[in-house]
Amino acid sequence: MPTYDYHCANNQQTLSVQHSMKESLSTWGELCQRTQQDPGKTPLDTPIERVISGGIALPIPTAIPQLPMAGCCGNPTSCGGH
Repeated sequence: MPTYDYHCANNQQTLSVQHSMKESLSTWGELCQRTQQDPGKTPLDTPIERVISGGIALPIPTAIPQLPMAGCCGNPTSCGGH
């Protein structure tokens, strides 16, 4: 299951929680319940926002190798004789 970070602008706290991709949390109370965090003095209905993180970085190829194009005879340049 993926891990998501949520930020509360009211108390400047960011918490991490695991849930399915289809699920989303919207309040400080939901987040505290899922993470078993004490909500403190922040109202439970305070909105939170999902923080966009870097995720997994995959290398991007700088050059795509060119494959030879084969003609009908298998000659990489062309058939020429047909």
